[in-house]
Amino acid sequence: MTPPPKPSAFGDMDPETFRRQAARVVDWIAGYMEGAERYPVLSRVRPGEVRAALPEAAPEQGEPFDAVLDDFERIIVPGLTHWNHPGFFAYFAITGSAPGVLAEFLSAALNVQAMLWRTSPAATELEEVALGWLRRLLGLPDAFEGVIYDTASVATLHGLAAAREWKVPGVREAGLAGRAEVGPLRVYGSEQAHSSVDKAVILLGLGHRALRKIPTDERFRLRPDLLRAAIAEDRAAGLLPIAAVATVGTTSTTSVDPVAAIADVCEAEGLWLHVDAAYAGPTAMVPGYEWVLEGCDRADSFVTNPHKWLFTPFDLSAFYSRRMDVVRAAFALTPEYLRTREAGEVRNLMDTGVQLGRRFRALKLWAVLRHFGAEGIRARLAEHMRLARLFAEWVDADAGFERLAPVPFSVVCFRASPQAGTWDEAALERLNAAILDAVNASGEIFLSHTKLDGRYALRLAVGHLRTTERHVARAWELVRREAARLA
Repeated sequence: MTPPPKPSAFGDMDPETFRRQAARVVDWIAGYMEGAERYPVLSRVRPGEVRAALPEAAPEQGEPFDAVLDDFERIIVPGLTHWNHPGFFAYFAITGSAPGVLAEFLSAALNVQAMLWRTSPAATELEEVALGWLRRLLGLPDAFEGVIYDTASVATLHGLAAAREWKVPGVREAGLAGRAEVGPLRVYGSEQAHSSVDKAVILLGLGHRALRKIPTDERFRLRPDLLRAAIAEDRAAGLLPIAAVATVGTTSTTSVDPVAAIADVCEAEGLWLHVDAAYAGPTAMVPGYEWVLEGCDRADSFVTNPHKWLFTPFDLSAFYSRRMDVVRAAFALTPEYLRTREAGEVRNLMDTGVQLGRRFRALKLWAVLRHFGAEGIRARLAEHMRLARLFAEWVDADAGFERLAPVPFSVVCFRASPQAGTWDEAALERLNAAILDAVNASGEIFLSHTKLDGRYALRLAVGHLRTTERHVARAWELVRREAARLA
């Protein structure tokens, strides 16, 4: 008969070993943040290469953590695209800042689950405090109650779920299927709205056809006049309009929809207004950019992502609503085993969304806001926007390139457009796609692309804390070099 294991065999890692391994991890992280430029921004591994380097099954016997870290450095790191690299200009450049990383470390160690107030009072109340700080920095009214989700996609899903709860009687109990008295629903967003709006209407059972995309103007902003006309047309056809989504900082061009005018339409027509300010929302705290959130105080729900441009490690999305009672009506559900004597006196975060388990995300937002301070954040955002304007000036001054969209914030959409020879749109797309591949293969920078009015555009996004004018200048040098070589 096999003797039972000693109690220590069921343990974790002894404190001295933990201290030694933690020191190695922290030393590695510090070196990484100091010298991320030694890595190629875009991973150079081939599909399946990382998987092939790892065993097919977990080890039967435990291994020393040194071996785990060795393989992390040898196998995992080469297979990473380095979002925390100052040459990362693709998508929306982000930063996992040092104070945020340390706070994430603490959060992982505490391993709290903040579903109820009593399961971690500090996690619940710190979330209220940190979101209150952010709300005031953005200039939003105190009537906006906040909650942290993981991403803006989930925030938008919750905003539209609240709209469905508000506009469709009995939807929580009866659903939508087989209800002839409800009829087809309609949600509106611009042609530039994020794909998370598409996914939300699909997941909520409205059907993808429920989303009507409104054309934009020459600055890629939703046209309120066409929104109003679309609502009237849909009502006449027997559809039920329930919500509109306005965007502050669209993904392709960072355009800003005219939120105040859209709010006028929504109020007149009785629609829920959700504002997606995931990227550009934080700029409202920069002097001279208060206009960015004009009209957002009239939104029913609003989202901005500190993990995009507030230097908070992924993931953390701040959702606000002046109708949080409707959000709770859509999601609150308390089984007997979660009933507590504090009910009615406290806020339980589980009531504000679909998930029950909740990480202690507020800790890192609180740490970041305290470490940088409002002044430090404003200065860094302003510098990123200056660097983008500088890059745009270089594009505008070069006859072999053209800019394809305004630059309100820190993203520049542009393309090579040689003057010599005949270049139709198909040829220009091939040229710019080749430039993109060549530049990204350099390992020094990483750009992404989009299409605007059918035109293929290169896209440079500034947003990393350690990105300087030197990095932006190098990006321009590489783009021009490859354009000259390939044209």
